[in-house]
Amino acid sequence: MIDQIARIRITLEDMKPAIWRRVELPVTNSLKTLHLAIQACMLFENYHLFRFEVGDAAYGIRFRDDDAFMVRTRDAANMRIATLVERRVTSFIYTYDFGDNWRHRVEIEEVTSAIPATDYPRFVDGERRAPPEDVGGTPGFEEFLKAMAKPRHPERASMVQWYGAIFGRVPFDGVGSPAQP
Repeated sequence: MIDQIARIRITLEDMKPAIWRRVELPVTNSLKTLHLAIQACMLFENYHLFRFEVGDAAYGIRFRDDDAFMVRTRDAANMRIATLVERRVTSFIYTYDFGDNWRHRVEIEEVTSAIPATDYPRFVDGERRAPPEDVGGTPGFEEFLKAMAKPRHPERASMVQWYGAIFGRVPFDGVGSPAQP
């Protein structure tokens, strides 16, 4: 039985207007589970590395040669949200795909009692579609959006072919697809 949940807001940095999601997870969940929740609600495909930066500590997937690159990464599966709450951590950074460098501000908004018979983690709300995988970071996503918005843009056909569909700045329906008008 789940007693307490953390309500967490995830905001993709350097994007205007903001792209954000709000999720709820049991405080007993790890940062690894939070990573998977972010992947699901942002519609990323989970095939790049990730890291949480909490103060001076980094959490992600631990590799033997991390120390050779002067990055001591701790296993995200070993850090519980409850531990962060106990340490009064309310905000930290989540980075996904070190090539595209998608940096997210993660904020623990509140800890409350769980709602009986509710499945967690759960998506609460959010706004705007997140960028597709491998679009080229913030600059690439901005160019991608420009091309998708203009039917006569010289790069539009190749972008549609690469992405596999038209991608627009439409409202986010909470499940990952554009909301239907």
